Amino acid sequence: QVQLVESGGGLVQPGGSLRLSCVASGSMFSIDDMGWYRQAPGKERELVASQTIIGTTDYTNSAKGRFTISRDNDKKSVYLQMNSLKPEDTAVYYCKMKIKIRIYGDTYDYWGQGTQVTVSS
Repeated sequence: QVQLVESGGGLVQPGGSLRLSCVASGSMFSIDDMGWYRQAPGKERELVASQTIIGTTDYTNSAKGRFTISRDNDKKSVYLQMNSLKPEDTAVYYCKMKIKIRIYGDTYDYWGQGTQVTVSS
């Protein structure tokens, strides 16, 4: 059974930094794309940043220049370094990984349980 577990959320003042981590566990053949999403109260879940298996990254406009996504394939982990945080970054942050369980099987999306990030003075 594949599980994704996030950590690193919390309360931070505007202008501060946080580093989110997400690690996958369980039996799997490979992990393709990894990404971070967020959902603020009353809003739809949105993509924050993603990274392909070859390292290509994509960011939502509001995250460009402030957030950095990275991955460690050996550790089955993805990270999100968030700097210059703003109150509008407040949300529950979720990691998502596209995982292939078996060598000839399909690839499925797996989600973490979410970690709360609150930016407030």
